Amino acid sequence: MSSKPQAPAVNVNEVSRISTGTVIKGEINSPNDIRIDGTFEGKIVCKGRVVAGEKAVIKGDIVCENVDFWGKLEGCLYVKDTLTLKDTCTVTGDLHIKRLVVELGARFNGACKMLVEGEFEKLTGTAPKKEPVAVAPAK
Repeated sequence: MSSKPQAPAVNVNEVSRISTGTVIKGEINSPNDIRIDGTFEGKIVCKGRVVAGEKAVIKGDIVCENVDFWGKLEGCLYVKDTLTLKDTCTVTGDLHIKRLVVELGARFNGACKMLVEGEFEKLTGTAPKKEPVAVAPAK
């Protein structure tokens, strides 16, 4: 029997999509995966995976769990786990990542910083907030 770990099943209705020809400016915050094939300018914060197709053009920062990148990016990537730079991508900006996969042909111009445990949360401001502890008055 094979004991290969399987990728979790993704419900297609829980994937946000920016299709080819669509242009969006602003900020996206999503608890679900995002697929971009159009043009986006701004900031993307995603608790799942971001997939940027070959026709994707992104100007701005991406903060997420994992990224598969085929398109063009001008901005920084903050990836909690794995960034995969595919063979057709062009990335101009800094990488802040835990793991990196680069395919032959991928183009990257910037600095790369490998993150240690807990550093992603500090960089992105996503560290869990501590609840104040109630202290009983002294008697």
